[in-house]
Amino acid sequence: MAASVPQKPGLLPSAAPGQQQPPQGALREISPVFLCRIGQETVQDIVTRTMEIFQITRATQLPNGVTQSHAMYQDRFGKLQEHLRQLALLFRKLRLLYERCMEMTSDLQEEPTELVPFVGEDPGSVRVESCSPAVNQERQEILEKVRQKNQEMKMVMDQMRNLLWDINAMLTLRKS
Repeated sequence: MAASVPQKPGLLPSAAPGQQQPPQGALREISPVFLCRIGQETVQDIVTRTMEIFQITRATQLPNGVTQSHAMYQDRFGKLQEHLRQLALLFRKLRLLYERCMEMTSDLQEEPTELVPFVGEDPGSVRVESCSPAVNQERQEILEKVRQKNQEMKMVMDQMRNLLWDINAMLTLRKS
């Protein structure tokens, strides 16, 4: 299934029955979010079909030459073939949705990993767009104030820690 089915521009795979499809004029204005939602539903359909295939194969017994079970075997085999055919179609649909979504989002300037910093990553490494010198100066002043306040809080916490240490030591001496 490595080869994908060629897609005509502006066409999407059909949605599942019961879903609303956008009007024909809006097909070119479909957002990647809508495509991802359709893709999510397609993945759910794939999982459901796969579970049905496993249920059929689990319930199927090999035919032992008995004509009665042979007919049941043929029926289940036909159902299994149909499920596999539908599964192949769903995978093709998912591939088309993926390719279309990648085409639509290829013009994004940043990768999603660049938008959210990793845990432990210095937030100062986040890229800042060029601003006016006054805004940059104000930002530097605010950052300096935050650093000073952090230092002051660290000193207060150290003093509190030492005070609690002294109180605990005095209480221990009093009990002895």
